[in-house]
Amino acid sequence: MMTKRYANLALVYAIIAMIFGVFYREFTKFSHFTGKTNLSVMHTHYFMLGMFFFLILMLIEKAFSFSDKGVGKIIIIYQIGLNVTGIGFLMRGLTQVWGTELSKGLDASISGIAGIGHILIGVCIILLLLKIRKQTVS
Repeated sequence: MMTKRYANLALVYAIIAMIFGVFYREFTKFSHFTGKTNLSVMHTHYFMLGMFFFLILMLIEKAFSFSDKGVGKIIIIYQIGLNVTGIGFLMRGLTQVWGTELSKGLDASISGIAGIGHILIGVCIILLLLKIRKQTVS
């Protein structure tokens, strides 16, 4: 059951990653932007922290059957963290491409959004590793 859920999530995040890759390329080209932008990292973040992450979880689930209700909740929070991070990158990238002058408060807010997402991802990864370790040791 959970292996299929992880496979489906991997597929969803692969599609999202590809969409953001095309968006980055086409949006910057359309905007005649040639500088650095955070839009460039959305593609790789969604591939690695989305698709590859859930493919690896699928394999670990198949080997150790570690998933329970608690893991389901962790996965939901993980996805919230990943997508909050993505929103932060998107907001930062759009303002970079548009050349928007940000106040210190707005600049810090955008960084804070991405930071909160990263914290949620990090905590969930640790919690999942602890669940996996518990299952493999017992």
